[in-house]
Amino acid sequence: MQRVVSNIQNLGFTIMNAPVEDKKVRAGGIILDQTLVNGQSEGVSVRLINGTKKTAAVKLDKAALSDLLVAVQEVLATEEG
Repeated sequence: MQRVVSNIQNLGFTIMNAPVEDKKVRAGGIILDQTLVNGQSEGVSVRLINGTKKTAAVKLDKAALSDLLVAVQEVLATEEG
């Protein structure tokens, strides 16, 4: 018999726009979730938030996450200038 004990952790980030007093503008943002088993990533998913609605989770691999990071860095570079 072999006993296996898994250490499962869920790491989640919810990133929202700053609140706006205009009632026509809904709260928006994204949820980024990662599941870790024994310290190893088992997957990352992203959801969009539009008001009280959330989209279905979309799984991203490491290459897609790296591309997302590059895209966000490029967008932020133009926002700063």
